[in-house]
Amino acid sequence: MSASAAGPAAPGIVCAFAVTRTPPDPAGLAVARGHEEGGPLRVLRAGGLCLVVQDVPADLFGEEALTERLNRPEDLERCARAHHRGVEAAAGRGPVVPLPMATLYRGDLTAARAVADRRQVLDTLLDRLRDRTEWAVKVHAAEAAPGAAAATGSGDGGRAYLSRVSARRREQRGALGKAQAEAEAVDGALRRHAVAATRHRPQSERLTGRRAPQLLNAAYLVADARRADFTAALARFTAGGAHPAVRVDASGPWIPYSFARWDEDPQADPDPQADPDPQADPDQEAPS
Repeated sequence: MSASAAGPAAPGIVCAFAVTRTPPDPAGLAVARGHEEGGPLRVLRAGGLCLVVQDVPADLFGEEALTERLNRPEDLERCARAHHRGVEAAAGRGPVVPLPMATLYRGDLTAARAVADRRQVLDTLLDRLRDRTEWAVKVHAAEAAPGAAAATGSGDGGRAYLSRVSARRREQRGALGKAQAEAEAVDGALRRHAVAATRHRPQSERLTGRRAPQLLNAAYLVADARRADFTAALARFTAGGAHPAVRVDASGPWIPYSFARWDEDPQADPDPQADPDPQADPDQEAPS
């Protein structure tokens, strides 16, 4: 989450969702919902670009109030869903650059100036994202079979027991190494059909709800013209069998959040080993 306006909050706070060249359809924008506490979504012209914004109340979106709200999981989820709705509304007629969640400005003039100051970067990003979408792929190690735990044995001595424990640990390390190698193979195969790819920090078992570790949490920028090739390759992995040591889950197509960082050099392909700010890696499945 980022608050682009420094200093104490003031009346007239504007929440910005996304930048586009072509304003969304007025009828569609009129029925779209952003934050429940704010006014209707509207288009703000900024240096030849269009910024989809919403007026929001200062008592709820001032720095202290917003920080407190976003520390509550239920409010954080509501804010993320509202932001995604605003970005989707902006994307009706062409490529968009989604802004970080809770991008706030003190009034239209400040918001328009921020966009105009970044016009060159935003134009480059909009060109880069045209006719391209994002696909999210998560690879986990395959979970061990229920009976795969080390036997504890009884009556055959401590040395035999320790030997079995040691063997089981070697087996687990070997299985994890194989799974990691297969996860890299999945990534390499998918990259051949993508314009760019980036890796996010693997999610913890608490978030995934799985006992097996997440080995790959990647996003791929795919040209519409190559979508069939990409999804065919993806289907071979999600169906299982080709790489039995891992389980592959995928979702998409999405608006390319992971490739629209306007604070980075859009000319450079994302670092395949990058571990970006998790604020720029929303769980895109939640808003759907």
